[in-house]
Amino acid sequence: MLRRLPFSPWHLLLMPMALIFVLPLVQMVLTSFMSTAEINQFPPKLLPTTGLHLEGYKGLLTETPVLRWLANTILVSAIAVGSHLILCSLAGYGFARLKFAGRGLAFMLILATVMIPIQLLMIPTYLMFARAGIVDTLAAAFVPWLASAFGIFLMRQFFLGLPVELEEAARLDGASTLRTFISVVLPLARPALATLAVFTLLSSWNDLLWPLVAISDDSKFTMQVGLASFQGTRRTEWAQLMAGNVIATMPLIIAFLVAQKKFIATMTFTGLKG
Repeated sequence: MLRRLPFSPWHLLLMPMALIFVLPLVQMVLTSFMSTAEINQFPPKLLPTTGLHLEGYKGLLTETPVLRWLANTILVSAIAVGSHLILCSLAGYGFARLKFAGRGLAFMLILATVMIPIQLLMIPTYLMFARAGIVDTLAAAFVPWLASAFGIFLMRQFFLGLPVELEEAARLDGASTLRTFISVVLPLARPALATLAVFTLLSSWNDLLWPLVAISDDSKFTMQVGLASFQGTRRTEWAQLMAGNVIATMPLIIAFLVAQKKFIATMTFTGLKG
């Protein structure tokens, strides 16, 4: 009977699991259209019972600079994604193809930085940024995202899986190493670049701890820092918080849907050679 199914039998297990992960997102969207009285009812309501209310969105747009926060987040994430694609691909290609003294040791030292907790780096990073004069600016939010050990590792693993013969053929035609990298290697690395872009976008977009420490001017807040300000000791504006979460989450969902095929292709390809 399973052979007659128009889809993989694994979907029978994956579909209920997908619903479990989708339900909180659906509940967040529905809560953003509830009134404050409905949100505070006990037992809590799953659906709006008195129609769709826009108080959360109206309050968010009129009482907070949410559009400025969104623009700041887009700018920080765009710089993070762009710098990751350039710097991590260059470094990954260097570790995968170029031979130089200390290549293995340098790569291991870069990977070792992944094991250092971010909390240990916050104070020295803050002092360094303060001396550079970029504390309480957007630069403080995007400079730590210019490159990452994970990005270098991902791109190196992908480049190791590419046939060396393609690059050798380009060099026989007189292409330099940089020309070979740009014209031959990068077009083949589109799945890996798309995956790196998605990971970087998710991480930089949802970053809260470091911007919360480095930025105090509310006009420089990112979305996550701005949303955190809604939660007070005595009162939380749940309608505005849910509306803000909807605005902050939708771009990420759209980005993942656009790049999911490239993401799956990269995970399959990089697993062939390690």
